[in-house]
Amino acid sequence: MRFLFVFLMVICSGSLAAQSLTGIWRGKRTQGSQGCFPEYFLELHIYYSNETTMMGNAYSYVDNKQFTKVNFTGRYNPLNKRMVISESAVLQYSVPANCIPCIKVYDLTWSKNGVEEVLLGDWRGHEMGNNNACPPGKISLNRVSVPTFPVDIYQSDTLLKLQQNLKLQSREKEVVQTVVIDSPTVKIELYDNAEIDDDTVSVLLNNTLLLHKKRLTDKPLPLQFTAFPNTEYELMMYAENLGRIPPNTALMVITVGKKRYEVRLSSSEQKSAVVKFKYKSEP
Repeated sequence: MRFLFVFLMVICSGSLAAQSLTGIWRGKRTQGSQGCFPEYFLELHIYYSNETTMMGNAYSYVDNKQFTKVNFTGRYNPLNKRMVISESAVLQYSVPANCIPCIKVYDLTWSKNGVEEVLLGDWRGHEMGNNNACPPGKISLNRVSVPTFPVDIYQSDTLLKLQQNLKLQSREKEVVQTVVIDSPTVKIELYDNAEIDDDTVSVLLNNTLLLHKKRLTDKPLPLQFTAFPNTEYELMMYAENLGRIPPNTALMVITVGKKRYEVRLSSSEQKSAVVKFKYKSEP
């Protein structure tokens, strides 16, 4: 009997964990009477999620000229469908002079009614730059297919700070291959393509730094991103050095769903290898 109970729990847990939260969520966020506005629009871009974690960007806005853009990470419990999302670095903001962006924590629950998916819950937070509490409020979001704000590439706070002071040389871009994909999750592994000779690279996706001065070996440098419809992606391998045997060469293994691609890249001090991705979802 105990074995049957455990078996059913595993099936139930696996089913809940399979729910993907990746995508665009949009709706309303209210705020108490002392807030800058009583109500905002809120749009979450969840770029990555697995059984228990997620990351992305949050846009709080009155319109597309008055907004804040913030990095967030989150935890998800598939058993009770509850998530806690914590904002971190403020990436961009344009607000009235008398307003201060809030760094927020969301406590949300996922539910589904027919084809409609909903996130409902509360938020609390503090003002950017100090510990003064923001008047808390409620959140109601629906999954949507078309974003209000451009879809970016998620970048950790560490890489964000690093890129702010990064100065790459201007080099010609050579498009090696364009990969048309039919699934949103793209996994990439980079290896040294020939003799391991201390080739070192940085990798940018849509000009967003994802790897910085990493050495290519026979063990993979892993990357993963979520592609959104109607968005093109350009991955560039920038040679930080040429190793002992120029040029800088790499084998890129791409896994999208059940499909696997191998692309050989070569970068030098004059040019950077580029692979483009185009996501075509089923109608």
